[in-house]
Amino acid sequence: MLRRRQLLTSLALAAPALRAPAAQATARVTLLHLNDFHSRHEGTQASGAACRTGAPCGGGAARLVAGFHAARAAAVAEGRGVLALDAGDQFLGSLFYTRHKGLAEAAVQRQWGVQAMAPGNHDFNGGPATLAGFARALGAPLLAANMDVAREPSLAGLVAPFAVFTVGRARIGVVGLTLETIPQISSPGPHLRFTAAEEAAARAIAEIRAGGPATIVVLSHRGVEADRALAAAVPGIDVIVGGHSHTLVSPPLLMAGADRSVRIVQAGALGRWRGRLDLDLAADGRVAAHGGGAEEITAAMPEDPATAAVVAEFAAPLHAMRAEFVAQSAGGLENTTCRLGECAVGNLLADALLRAVPQADLALTNAGGIRTGLPSGAITLGDVLTTLPFSNTLATVRLRGRDLLAALENGVSTPGSGRFPQVAGLAFTWNPLAPAGQRIGEVRITTARRPGPIDPEADYLLATNNFIRRGGDGYAMLRDQALEAYDEGPPLEDAFAAHLRSLGQVAPRLEGRIALR
Repeated sequence: MLRRRQLLTSLALAAPALRAPAAQATARVTLLHLNDFHSRHEGTQASGAACRTGAPCGGGAARLVAGFHAARAAAVAEGRGVLALDAGDQFLGSLFYTRHKGLAEAAVQRQWGVQAMAPGNHDFNGGPATLAGFARALGAPLLAANMDVAREPSLAGLVAPFAVFTVGRARIGVVGLTLETIPQISSPGPHLRFTAAEEAAARAIAEIRAGGPATIVVLSHRGVEADRALAAAVPGIDVIVGGHSHTLVSPPLLMAGADRSVRIVQAGALGRWRGRLDLDLAADGRVAAHGGGAEEITAAMPEDPATAAVVAEFAAPLHAMRAEFVAQSAGGLENTTCRLGECAVGNLLADALLRAVPQADLALTNAGGIRTGLPSGAITLGDVLTTLPFSNTLATVRLRGRDLLAALENGVSTPGSGRFPQVAGLAFTWNPLAPAGQRIGEVRITTARRPGPIDPEADYLLATNNFIRRGGDGYAMLRDQALEAYDEGPPLEDAFAAHLRSLGQVAPRLEGRIALR
């Protein structure tokens, strides 16, 4: 799913061009790379919604793999060695993950020949056991220097801090990094520990270089701004292959690093781009020159037949699930603005929570749980499951008004992030430029049972989902300040489908529930 802030051009990011080091190239290497595929085996519309007949649709696993094969063949023809890397978030975003829990993604990655992957936050959504099953099927190492797996036996032997590859005449050390905040935004279980990325990267680089000269590639699922900060802070990095922010960084961003120039790349998201970075390397491993860029995967491109067959096999059990009619939509309900303000699909989902818990005073859900929009025309159960693929449950929590206000403040604290609140039975104003703790303005309950301003000392019953009720996305107050809580309600997708069925026909609708002040 591409948000407004995510699709940035390299012109907007780039520092002034730096002169390449004055060194003669002794090795020529191509890095093929992907990030944030999110189980989009059948491609997507530009909005991130599932493909529909007659709508422009890009990506798709079979076309993507064909693009990788063509890029590999071209690199080999140029005398380059090839290393294939994935910067994480293969999981979650379609029924392929809902049904197969990562096995479809691993099968497609094997088709394009991935050699290492840094796990992303969504790769932990099914817990460590699901990630372990995926890693065994993948057959390539998961790299995360800032993740301690010592107390998680299911991942024993499947995760390493780094890997060293010999590619032609080059020695390349690949250091994996993931988000330090995964316990707050995903479901890694109680035993995994996540540490500071900068310190972990520095240790890994020192260990790699102790074995001899090497080109250091950081495979990072932390977002482009975090990658820029890492390059400036940690010596010894030559290249960062990034993910998480869904940013198209092509051609490479060239910036002054802590002790050398650093190339940063990222290939958008959802399989709509295939990344390629060509490197000419000096004897000491430093980059003498670079080239290449991301290629958009369009509907006009050919498919790889073997991958198409793999996708068809995994798709077979999904057909009956997809086909069940739920409601009719008079217009597309996109999720592209849900992390920045009120959105129509967010209103519908929050209304569904309030409908499912009629005694609740209000409903609040996180925009990051809305993974795609809903299409125009017929909405099927498959569409609903694609929009809400996390298997979260409906939850309720009773809170004091002051803690409810704190929850709203948390929700708007990082505009563009998944924590942004979508609400029902509530209207509020906010100011993104106000100091922390003062962003929320007027807040009032709009349900008929007790309308009016929030009383900080009164208690309110909130309908939500179990992920944020347990503290996910920074909503610790829903966990720590709960007067009472219940997390074992029906699946969120069931409540959403029931609400859509009750409406019969839906249309995009904004009501001023969330407004700037």
